[in-house]
Amino acid sequence: MTIEVTHEQLDVERRTPHGRRRPWEKKYRIVLLVADGLAAVVAALVIHAVYGRWAVALVLPPVWLAAMAAHRSYDRRALGLGTEEYRRVLRGAVALPALAAVAHWTFTRDPGLFHDMTMAAVPAAALALLVRYTLRRRLHRRWARQRGGSATLLVGPSRGIVELVAVLRRGGVQELQAAGVCLSDPQNAAEIRRLGLPVLGGVDTMDDVIRALGIGTVVVLPAPEYDASVLRRISWTAAVQGVDFLLAPVLADVSAARLTVRPTNGVPLMRIQAPNLSRVSRLPKELLDRALAAVLLLLLALPMLAIALIVRLDSSGPALFRQQRVGRFGDHFTMFKFRTMRPDSEALRAELEHLNQNSDGLLFKVKEDPRITRVGSFLRRTSLDELPQLLNVIGGHMSLVGPRPSLPEEVEEYPSEVKRRLLVKPGLTGLWQVSGRSDLPWDEAVRLDLGYVDNWSMGLDLSILARTGSAVVRGTGAY
Repeated sequence: MTIEVTHEQLDVERRTPHGRRRPWEKKYRIVLLVADGLAAVVAALVIHAVYGRWAVALVLPPVWLAAMAAHRSYDRRALGLGTEEYRRVLRGAVALPALAAVAHWTFTRDPGLFHDMTMAAVPAAALALLVRYTLRRRLHRRWARQRGGSATLLVGPSRGIVELVAVLRRGGVQELQAAGVCLSDPQNAAEIRRLGLPVLGGVDTMDDVIRALGIGTVVVLPAPEYDASVLRRISWTAAVQGVDFLLAPVLADVSAARLTVRPTNGVPLMRIQAPNLSRVSRLPKELLDRALAAVLLLLLALPMLAIALIVRLDSSGPALFRQQRVGRFGDHFTMFKFRTMRPDSEALRAELEHLNQNSDGLLFKVKEDPRITRVGSFLRRTSLDELPQLLNVIGGHMSLVGPRPSLPEEVEEYPSEVKRRLLVKPGLTGLWQVSGRSDLPWDEAVRLDLGYVDNWSMGLDLSILARTGSAVVRGTGAY
């Protein structure tokens, strides 16, 4: 397996040291620069309107742009990434008062200017974040229409590529759009073709494939055949062609926040930070969970009473359904839901085993389940049946966000690695809900739960909560 690099190609590499520019990148960066300048001007005008001083209008725009540039807000590696873009803006906003302090003590000695620059950081950051959110949504809509994305060549073994394609397609809109595959095991090409992707040869054909398809990104997956020399030559080929070279890690489902590169004697070693699930780190989550649950219960008390009355009138039986579930560290608790089935539903379960939609795992879900009542069907589609679980959140047995609460008989069948999901409290919502709920195969549901446990952060919880509303409206997998 060889990859030839000629003198002519090396000359091309010297002329294109920064890689092929993504189609949308230049316009995106220009709009950001203009928008940041306007945000600074608007923030300065707000400060002038409040305090009646003009000096900030002259100083703020260039200083704000300098702060954004210093924190690499326009770096191509962060454009369109959302969270990372926002984080860099906030760092720049925090740095603005520090820059103002330096200018105050070094040059102006004007306390009014120092005050105005500090106050202007808040509206400037708010406007900058709003612009980035809007631009990102527009960019994602373009990618969803297969416009402006990066044509991506996947290189590696068939099994790894099948898994990666599943992740890319499941993850929704994203820039990388698989255009073809170069296999290290071409004998398994049929598996790739079943995904609707063309198999374009092996590593030795990469150069021609990149030229022919206008590839913008090469993603290489680990393979036994790819030692350091092969990977180095693949990266050279990508550099010669001016395309991005991405190397997929062996360990998947690791958030970027847990990854750092630690150079040791010239070798870039990747450090993966262990999940931080200590009581201290999770204390803000506990406080937020119970506070939000209490507020929601107060706001929804009357609607919940109305739902309970409708459930009782629709069919015989109690309004609330109580069931034993397994919580953190395997502790059992009684979970509450509005009853959506007939009272004898558990007795009828054995008769419906052949209709189970999740026969590949431990979950039991049946579309158009005959045990579900008329009102129950509506409650399930809208997820209103889950509202009583707010009582479980206040009681400390559940969280607003977490893995799906499991039945005791399910947990007894869990292999040891799946029991890792019991390290955190089960949630009223979670990655499983915003990713398809009951439509997910068992293995995928487990992967999402374990990924949540390993990558937990307050930012991830807030992101899931923000996505829950649209997931409920879509009703995907709710039956």
